[in-house]
Amino acid sequence: MKHSKRYQEMTKKVEKNKVYPLAEAIKLAKETSTTKFDGSLEVHVRLGIDLKKTEQQVRGTIVLPFGTGKTKKIAAFVGPDKEKDAKEAGADLAGGQELIDQIKATGKVDFEIAVATPDLMPKMAAIAKILGPKGLMPSPKNETITTNLKKTIGELKGGKVNFKSDDTGNIHQIIGKTSFKEKDLENNYQAFLEAVKKVKPATAKGSYIQGVTIASSMGPGIKVQL
Repeated sequence: MKHSKRYQEMTKKVEKNKVYPLAEAIKLAKETSTTKFDGSLEVHVRLGIDLKKTEQQVRGTIVLPFGTGKTKKIAAFVGPDKEKDAKEAGADLAGGQELIDQIKATGKVDFEIAVATPDLMPKMAAIAKILGPKGLMPSPKNETITTNLKKTIGELKGGKVNFKSDDTGNIHQIIGKTSFKEKDLENNYQAFLEAVKKVKPATAKGSYIQGVTIASSMGPGIKVQL
């Protein structure tokens, strides 16, 4: 893959084998962003887990103190008596059987997060094959099945994120925009890393967090001190 001239220039600012203190890494990541738009800052965590053991898959949730800078469209699957509450809580779409029928008929999904009240879950089975492959099916693991719509939707709108290890044993997470203050990005980073540490699998042996890299959108990776 051929990188742009600007990317190659920015790469020169990063010492290849140097592991940077957090504050310096974030400052450098902001400086080496190669996009003309307000790019995202992403953290890549390399984990020491056994990929053959399903119980060692890492997943968790965290409300980032300063959000991610991205607002996601939320659909709330609720009964008629809860539609007003869901909308007031910040849901972009709210509905029950009618919304389910619409998705089933068209196959179209116009949202990025789905939440549901427990009583709607049996009906959600009708669109499980549409939502499931997109990772949108409400589930207890993602804390998206709820009786407290105000809290759940409020947190999701305010910067709550779900993270999980991929099939190479890494976690990738956006912690904000390059326009964020450096201190706010540091706080988001630390909150995220603490959340990853808290969900360490009981059977994981040896070094759990083996390395962390931070990078801006289309910018070079910068190694961060642990």
